[in-house]
Amino acid sequence: MDDSLFAYGGSPASGADVPGAGSLGVNTHASAPLAVRMRPRTLDELVGQEQLRAPGAPLRQLVEGDQSLSLLLWGPPGTGKTTIAAIVSGQTNRRFVEVSAVSAGVKEVRAAIDGARRELVATGRETVLFVDEVHRFSKAQQDALLPGVENRWVTLVAATTENPFFSVISPLLSRSLLLRLESLTDDDVRRVIDQALVDERGLAGEVDLDEDAAAHIVRLAGGDARRSLTYLEAAAAGARSTGDKTAKPVITLAVAETAVDVAAVRYDRQGDQHYDVISAFIKSIRGSDADAALHYLARMIEAGEDPRFIARRLVISASEDIGLADPNALPIAVAAAQAVQLIGMPEARINLAHATVALAVAPKSNAAYVGINEAQADVRAGKVGSVPPHLRDGHYAGAKKLGHAGGAAKPYVYAHDEPFGIAEQQYLPDVVAEAAYYRPTELGAEAAIKQRWERVRRIIRGQKG
Repeated sequence: MDDSLFAYGGSPASGADVPGAGSLGVNTHASAPLAVRMRPRTLDELVGQEQLRAPGAPLRQLVEGDQSLSLLLWGPPGTGKTTIAAIVSGQTNRRFVEVSAVSAGVKEVRAAIDGARRELVATGRETVLFVDEVHRFSKAQQDALLPGVENRWVTLVAATTENPFFSVISPLLSRSLLLRLESLTDDDVRRVIDQALVDERGLAGEVDLDEDAAAHIVRLAGGDARRSLTYLEAAAAGARSTGDKTAKPVITLAVAETAVDVAAVRYDRQGDQHYDVISAFIKSIRGSDADAALHYLARMIEAGEDPRFIARRLVISASEDIGLADPNALPIAVAAAQAVQLIGMPEARINLAHATVALAVAPKSNAAYVGINEAQADVRAGKVGSVPPHLRDGHYAGAKKLGHAGGAAKPYVYAHDEPFGIAEQQYLPDVVAEAAYYRPTELGAEAAIKQRWERVRRIIRGQKG
């Protein structure tokens, strides 16, 4: 962490009086990455996010009305979260202080807020405190932000790629305006690229871009403006080094493919898409679409997802979505999880694929899942009742006198002594004596189980027919 960010005592830290100062304000020199040099300076330069830039929108009111309002920006990488923080700072002439949740702790957060409070008292100037990747902060670190937000010592702009309802504490969430940023469209990304080609901060017209190469970069960017500019910069360097030195360099499709030799996978395993892709994976298995399930499995593998996480979800799905419709589903999923531990990646991808296909094509039943949900709901509702006396523990002196485990009033019937090994007697407490939690389907192997279970239940409960 750069100590100058917190050098509030005495004279301001270097760059502190420059709007947009900090890690954003000092990276506009020619050697800075293209994505940094091309960072929009006003809301009108921001590409995409029309819902946030519309007249009267809260973000525009904050910037143009110079209001003190904390923001929580939620969206995929490369959609403008850091840029919006810089715009709020620059256009409202507030000091800009950046804290990264990757490297900062409670001490640094408190130092930033204390410095902002001193600046406000001494000069009347407000501070934009930008917290990148706020979802990486612990609860204690997020709690440390609350005094600054509540007392408006800072205008907090916190950015996250993860669903804030899972990763941000409720008090902070309730005190901030949540803005959802959408992935950029291909047209948006193309506008970003075209602007960078001609802008003096960018390539300044020194390189041409073929249409096929532009389409390739847009496709690989996957809605991420920063990624598209990184690819463009790499392709421009490739064109300059391989082209005719006497002619204007041209980024051809071949040059772009060479510069960007690994296709970017549109999946951020640390961000909100982590939840979206695993959700689509499980729902594809549940829907019996093996092709879709393999697609989402491939996305997770290519993104570097923890294979143990995938294996755990397969084990859950085997019981939740398949159950006794295919009794082999759970052993297959457990075996895949064990194979992941034993073999490791990349070979374990084959075991994961094996289990994925097996679960996807298996007959489906959620009867066990529904059954435990309904049983738990009854228990939570107070339908517990007393254990029937004949089922209570009888391995202690005096148990039989109490009527436990085979007392004279109602003896316990040993099931193995009865025809078919099934005894007619009450097992459930009185309050739920007629409950039917397990209702098997007629799918796969569960069809035979359904027929047997219905007969067994009638015998147990003394029902005829």
